[in-house]
Amino acid sequence: MNLLPILEPATDECCAPASAPALGPEEAKQQAVVFKALADPNRLRLLSIIKASSSGATCVCDLTDPLDLSQPTVSHHLKVLVEAGLLHREKRGTWAYFSLAPGALDDVAGILAKL
Repeated sequence: MNLLPILEPATDECCAPASAPALGPEEAKQQAVVFKALADPNRLRLLSIIKASSSGATCVCDLTDPLDLSQPTVSHHLKVLVEAGLLHREKRGTWAYFSLAPGALDDVAGILAKL
């Protein structure tokens, strides 16, 4: 005697629905700006140079030689990092000094941990 297994009736659902995303659309858009800023090797190098500075702030004039880039290019990269909230800019006379925004790197790590 051949016994056939009893099959459950088919349903329209293939699996349980996905849970709500950890990031809403606006927060995801804001965080993408940060990751886009970090996605450039020159910007990562700028962050590492500024972070390693013993004074806590680095003059834009000291950032062109290590990257072998022109001052306008370095200024553009710094502007992107400032707009992403990763750096602070302070004007001192004719020079601009850059420092890490307090907690910015911890915030980036927190974004990843939250996903």
